[in-house]
Amino acid sequence: MTEAPSARGAEVGRRIGVGLMYGLWRPRVLGAWRVPATGPVIYAVNHSHNIDGPMVMGVAPRPTHFLIKKEAFIGPLGRFLTGIGQLKVDRHSTDRTAIARALGVLADGGVLGIFPEGTRGVGDFASLRAGLAYFAVRSGAPIVPVAVLGSTDRPGRLIKALPPLRARVDVVFGDPFEAGDGSGRRTRKALDEATERIQKQLTAHLENARRLTGR
Repeated sequence: MTEAPSARGAEVGRRIGVGLMYGLWRPRVLGAWRVPATGPVIYAVNHSHNIDGPMVMGVAPRPTHFLIKKEAFIGPLGRFLTGIGQLKVDRHSTDRTAIARALGVLADGGVLGIFPEGTRGVGDFASLRAGLAYFAVRSGAPIVPVAVLGSTDRPGRLIKALPPLRARVDVVFGDPFEAGDGSGRRTRKALDEATERIQKQLTAHLENARRLTGR
């Protein structure tokens, strides 16, 4: 039986994230009220900087279990990520353990965080992997699009790999939506169609978030 990630740990991670994100930067959070207060939810987050995940963990209204590449789970950091309920995933194979644990989060009514582009890049949702569609269709959980804007505007003076201290970072939550067509089908064709629907929704949300924030 696959061990479920710690829900209590994810709440601890959220509290740590609140302190760090609001202590180091100036997050501006828009639309958090759109996140369903209970039940399974999938955050689909654009990914252009290493702080995007911690930022969402710190400002989101509910504790989040992110799928994170296994390369990050090394030494003390790996133990810390596991302790705060984050999920290790092998991006280069079908990681059945990670899939089972992620579905377990949703089955328990929790929040799963996914970077649907699969890796850090421009963060424009231009290329989505099929994983997000699979989790959404399989679980029936609504997807909440999340746009993180401003994390890559300019490098910090002290630490080039991070945004400047006290810089504003915008996090915009969108309206939840269903990825499936209502049929419950999980064929390759159904997942491809779901991925197309998801991409349209995420791209539209990102454009709207940029208009709202002026970024």
